[in-house]
Amino acid sequence: MKSKKILVLVGVFLLSCFGTKICAQNADDNSKSGTFRLETPVRPEGQQNVLQLRCDPIPIVRVAFIGLGSRGQEAIRRFMYLEGVEIVALCDINKDFVTKAQKLLANNNKKPALEFSNGPEDWKNVCKLKNVDLIYTCTPWNLHTPIAVYAMENGKHVATEVPAASTVEDCWKLVNTAEKNRRHCMMLENCCYDFFEMATLNMVQQGVLGEIVHAEGAYIHDLRSLNFGDPKKDGYQGMWRLKHNEKHTANPYPTHGLGPVCQALNIHRGDKLNSLVSMSSDQFGMSQYAKKTFGDSSAFAKQHYELGDMNTTIIRTQKGKTIMIQHDVTSPRPYNRIHMLSGTKGFVEKYPVQSIALEPNAHESLSQKEIDKMLKKYEHPIVTEVGKKAKEVGGHGGMDFIMDFRLIYCLRNGLPLDEDVYDAAEWSCLTELTEISVRNGSIPVEIPDFTRGDWNKLQGLQFAK
Repeated sequence: MKSKKILVLVGVFLLSCFGTKICAQNADDNSKSGTFRLETPVRPEGQQNVLQLRCDPIPIVRVAFIGLGSRGQEAIRRFMYLEGVEIVALCDINKDFVTKAQKLLANNNKKPALEFSNGPEDWKNVCKLKNVDLIYTCTPWNLHTPIAVYAMENGKHVATEVPAASTVEDCWKLVNTAEKNRRHCMMLENCCYDFFEMATLNMVQQGVLGEIVHAEGAYIHDLRSLNFGDPKKDGYQGMWRLKHNEKHTANPYPTHGLGPVCQALNIHRGDKLNSLVSMSSDQFGMSQYAKKTFGDSSAFAKQHYELGDMNTTIIRTQKGKTIMIQHDVTSPRPYNRIHMLSGTKGFVEKYPVQSIALEPNAHESLSQKEIDKMLKKYEHPIVTEVGKKAKEVGGHGGMDFIMDFRLIYCLRNGLPLDEDVYDAAEWSCLTELTEISVRNGSIPVEIPDFTRGDWNKLQGLQFAK
């Protein structure tokens, strides 16, 4: 009876906060196992998966950018170095951002783009344009799914900043729209393209680490100054991220740590995420920062913030592997994504210091000189091709440029993208699922299979050539 009562309470919470549907036919199973399950919608008749989706090649990819804050401006700057692209539209509610982007085009001898800055829904007019192939979205989180869905419904491919969705319902919207319209929907998870991550992925695929048993990732990044920053200078537009932290807890930004380790574990390419449990500390850092910066009597200091300082989530996969994912954006500590892979033959970790340990001497890490030699030996072929230019162009050390390069390369050649809509859904769904777990005593929560049974049809991650 106690577990059934918990299920009812969880359901009330979900319906009030997210509108998420409870899987009624699994209610008894929930009661028995203690695992909370959400409803998996039936794939509409005639609709098929988009695994390894190939679309017609686009020799010149015509791109529209929606959201021209710091991320959007940086993306446009990187696109100045890409071949086979034309920026045809710029959209932001801030007219000054549009003007700034136009100057960037002019300074690089590019044609001026169409401008859209007539209100908060002018992005819909961008999605309707006939001369656009790709919508590239760098807006606040709450607009990622609406823009992506509307763009695909209007025949456009989509590249959206992370997370692609903030609720499981929105994850399903992305999947269903991509399947129905046969359009690409790529979440711009740049950390999958970092040099260390790509080299260690190559090591995994070459069998150097044996079978991966456990992996860890994180987003540990002190964002207090940005969260409380002036939106007109160095903060987020409308302070949207701080407002999110006032209402939500758990892990609202899981994909930087999760994406690279999911690729190493072949998630929905031979394995799948099954369930998670999540726990958060109480909130301390934002309140203390607000008091110190703005005074005890300030509105910021008096505001209640739901987001706990540290969230830790443990995931189990279908094949018995485990993943730990952490989130902390309010503590004064060095940046850390962890990126750890532990296999039957060896171990790699990126933060706080690079480490590689291999059998038969795995009790000690290799020296930095030996690590550098290993990373060079297993440099990913994509990095070999474009890594030098990526470091010159920049963008989080070059990984952003590699990501953009691969996106455009695949679209121009009619190839499957490196990251598909199922990746976007799987990695983003933790936003809601971790909150369900945290708010209900760290209850186990089932992770939906967004491929609806097709997770084992592909065997291993492949980058199309």
